[in-house]
Parts: sequence; C-alpha cells; structure tokens
Amino acid sequence: MSQVFIAIGGNVEPATRLPEAARALKARFPEARFSACYCNPAAGFEGADFLNAVAGFSTELPVPELLHVLHEIEEQCGRSRDDPKWGPRAIDLDLLLYGDLVVEAPGYTLPRPDLLRRIYMLGPLAELAPQWPHPVSGRSIGELWAAFPRAEGAMTRTGPDLNAL
Repeated sequence: MSQVFIAIGGNVEPATRLPEAARALKARFPEARFSACYCNPAAGFEGADFLNAVAGFSTELPVPELLHVLHEIEEQCGRSRDDPKWGPRAIDLDLLLYGDLVVEAPGYTLPRPDLLRRIYMLGPLAELAPQWPHPVSGRSIGELWAAFPRAEGAMTRTGPDLNAL
C-alpha cells in the first residue's frame, strides 16, 4: 500500500463539485480524509476564484491505474478532457505525492513539480500531513509550508467540510 495525496480544485460551481468529487473518492477509497477547503484567486488566467482542498488515502493501485480512476471521477464531476489547460475548471484532481516515489513518466511527474510553488496545493497538504517527508527535498511538508512565502489574502479557509460527507 502506498499513501497518496491528491489536490482537488475547481472554479465552476465549486461548492457543488468539490463535495461531489470527495464523495466519489470516498466511494472508491473509503479511508480518504480531506483538508479544509480554501478559496484562492485563479492562477495562470483571469477567472472566478477556485475552491481547493487535498485528499489523502492509501492505495495498491499503480500510478497509471490511479490516474485513470481520477480522470473518471473528474468526468463524473463535469470535467471534459478537452477543457483548456489554463481556464475555468469544473474539477481538477492532481496527484501530488505517491508514497516516496520520484519518477518522470509519460503523462506525470512525481512528486508533482508545482507542489512546492502552489499555495493552494502545499497549504492544504501541510494541514493534512505536516510530518510527511517530501521525497526530493527531504524536508517535512510542514517545514516547507512554514517557509513558503504568503501574500496577504492569497488563500482563505471556507467552504464545505469534505470529511463530514
């Protein structure tokens, strides 16, 4: 079994779509647990604010099969694979960490390279797994979050409690 962490985000009906994605993750991975939800401005394009969280759970699925499951959940929650990369998003499920795996393969890189650059990924992950070691830096997620530069108002805790679903 490997412990995995998944970023969950969206800015199209996010108060509906994030709980829908969380329920689908819990149905497939019953021990899934979730960070709080956070609101933050769109990154990389002009658009509505995003609602983001991180899920953690254990799985025996190999990475390609896990990614397939995540893509199926995205589609169930209204995401089209044809959506533009930098644009409004019904739901996005991004694999951040898969145990201590460090790999670059077609279609994915682990750990996710932008994990250490995106407040909406690192912050919720630090809430959920502060002691987890980052497999490249060797520092804990909590240490990396403590050193992360924060802009005033960049991320606000809000939204539904995904663990209560």
